Amino acid sequence: MLKRAGSTLSRSLRGVHTHPSSSFTFNQAPVRRSGVVVATASALVAGSFLWYSTSQPIYNDAAVVVEKPKPLPLNKPSDPNTIYSLVWGSNQNRTLFPNAPGDDVIRSPVVAEWLNGIALRDLQFEESHAACIDARGDVYQWGDGFFGETLKGVHTPKLTLRGKNIVQLQLTERKLYALSASGKVYVIATDAMEQELRTYAPTPASDSWWGTGWLWGEDECVDFAEVTPAEPLAWRESLVSIVAGKNHLLALTSKGRVFAHPINKQANHYGQLGFRKFSVPDPAAALTKRDSHLHIDLVPKSLADPYLNASRSVRVTSTLTSGADNLANINDETIRFCTQLFEIPALKGVEVAQIAAGSRNSFVRTPTGRVLGWGANGHGQIGLGANVALDTITVPTEVVLWRFVGNDVKSKCIDVRAGGDLTGFIVERLSGKGPQTTDLLMCGNGQYGGLGNNLYTNSQGNPIRIKSMSGLVQYNERMQGVEPINPDEIVISPTGHVLLTLNSSVDSAGVGGQDLMVWGRGHEYELGNGKRTNVVVPTPIPAPDEQERFMLMSRKAKEVKDLHGKVWKRGVKVKQQAAAGYQNSVVYWKIVQ
Repeated sequence: MLKRAGSTLSRSLRGVHTHPSSSFTFNQAPVRRSGVVVATASALVAGSFLWYSTSQPIYNDAAVVVEKPKPLPLNKPSDPNTIYSLVWGSNQNRTLFPNAPGDDVIRSPVVAEWLNGIALRDLQFEESHAACIDARGDVYQWGDGFFGETLKGVHTPKLTLRGKNIVQLQLTERKLYALSASGKVYVIATDAMEQELRTYAPTPASDSWWGTGWLWGEDECVDFAEVTPAEPLAWRESLVSIVAGKNHLLALTSKGRVFAHPINKQANHYGQLGFRKFSVPDPAAALTKRDSHLHIDLVPKSLADPYLNASRSVRVTSTLTSGADNLANINDETIRFCTQLFEIPALKGVEVAQIAAGSRNSFVRTPTGRVLGWGANGHGQIGLGANVALDTITVPTEVVLWRFVGNDVKSKCIDVRAGGDLTGFIVERLSGKGPQTTDLLMCGNGQYGGLGNNLYTNSQGNPIRIKSMSGLVQYNERMQGVEPINPDEIVISPTGHVLLTLNSSVDSAGVGGQDLMVWGRGHEYELGNGKRTNVVVPTPIPAPDEQERFMLMSRKAKEVKDLHGKVWKRGVKVKQQAAAGYQNSVVYWKIVQ
C-alpha cells in the first residue's frame, strides 16, 4: 500500500514539472537569460565581499582611542641647594599632590613642588587622606577624605594641631594620633567637618581642664583630646613611640613598657590588643550621675565563636562584637570613644625596645633581639611557622627566627616592621666560622610578590630569607677586612608593596648613600619603574635623573622652611626618608632629631 502511494505521488510530481501551463511558454527563454545575469551578479557580489572581508578588519563597534598616560616632568628646583621630595604612584585622593587633579598618573618619581625647601619630622598616608609634621612640630592634613564631599576639590594642606611640638604621627581611617616631644598623645578627627568645636564648647587644652591656652597663645579652633595611660607612669617615664593598625594602637614608654589602645569596637577582633577588658567614657554619665565609665569585655572572634571556620555551611552571625553589647549605642568614630592607654598584662616585666603593628596584629622586640607577636595570623603574618594553623593568636607568642640556621649561629633581630598582612624582620647572624652577616626575612601574604622570594603565595607562616638581600658583604679598605651590607630600614605598604634601604656605604664619610630597593604590588605605578606590574624580587628603582643609582642621601640643608613657606632654621641636618602609602610611595627629607 505504501509503495503504491509513493509511486502515485512521484507520477503526480513529474506531471507538475513536465507539463507547464501554456500561458508561460513565451517567457521560457528570457527566464534563462535572467538566470545567467543573476548568477553573474551574485558571483561578483560574493567575490567583492570576500575580498573586502579578507583585506579589511571588521569591527562590531567603533574603535575606542585610548591615550597612553604621559609621564610627568621631573621639575627639579633651579637652586641646587634646595631640598626637594619625590613622589610616585596613585594620586586618586590628592594625597601626593594636594593642588593637582586626583586622576593624575605618576608613573615614575617626580618632584612634589609643594614640598620644595621643606623638611618634615614625619609623614603618614591613609587611603584617602594624609598628614605630616613640619619643622616647627605642627600637624597638617589634606586629601579628599579629609576635606570630604562638602569641601571636595583642590585644597592646600590645612594646619590642624599647633603648638604641641609633635614628633610622630599615626593615621587611621577616622582618627589621627600625634605624639609630642614631652610624651603626650593627642587624637583628632581625620574629617575636617568633625574637627570643628561645638558651639559654646570649652576650648581644648592639654594642661588643665579649665583651659589656660589663652594665656600662652595656644587657643585652638580644632577639637582634640589627650590619650593618657590608665595608670600613672613612673618617675621620669614617658611615652616615646606609637604605632597603629586599622583598629588598635600600641605605645612604648622610655622604660620599655607597652600599652595598647582600642581605636574602635573592632580593636580586639583578632586579639591584637593583648587584653579583653577595659573601660570607655559613658556618654550618659552626665544624666545618670553614675560611674563615668562603661566596663567593656571585647572577646576575640576565635573565642566568641570557636567553630566559625569548622564548617563550610553558611552560618548566621551577629554583627555586634561579642561581649560588647553595652557598646551598641556608643559611637566609636568620635575622638572621645576611648581616651586611655592600657598596659598589656602579658608583657608586664618584659623590657621592650621596639613596637610594630600590621593592619590586625602586633609585635614587640626586646633589647636582646627576641620578637613576640599576636593578633591576626590568617596569612601566617606573625611568623609562627607552617604548623600553626590558627588565624587568631590572642597571647604574645615568640617568633622563632633561627629555625633554618645552624646551632653555632647566634641570631639577633635588630628591626621588625609590619604593614597590611606582611611582616619583615632584619636579623643579625654571628658565627665563629665566618664574618657577621645580616638577613632579611619576610612572612605573610605574598599574593603580589611582597615576600621577595620570586614566588606568589597568599600564606607564608615560616619567615623566609630573601636571598638577594641577605648575607651580603663588602670589603672595607679602611678596616682591611670584610663587613656586612646591612638592610637599614624596611617600609611595608598596607596594599602590598615594599621599600628597603640598603646601607652599602657605611664608611663613605657622607659621600655615598643608601640604595633604594622595591618589590611587591605594582598595579598603580607604586614601584616607580613606570610599569603596572608586580615585582617578586627586590629591584632597584631607576634613577629619576642622570644618576646611575637611586640612593637616599644625608646632608646639611642650607635652610629648612615650614609648610607656610617661612624659613625655620639654617644648616639643619636632614636625611632622605622613604614612605609607603596606599598604592603610592614618597621619598622626603626628614629632620634628624
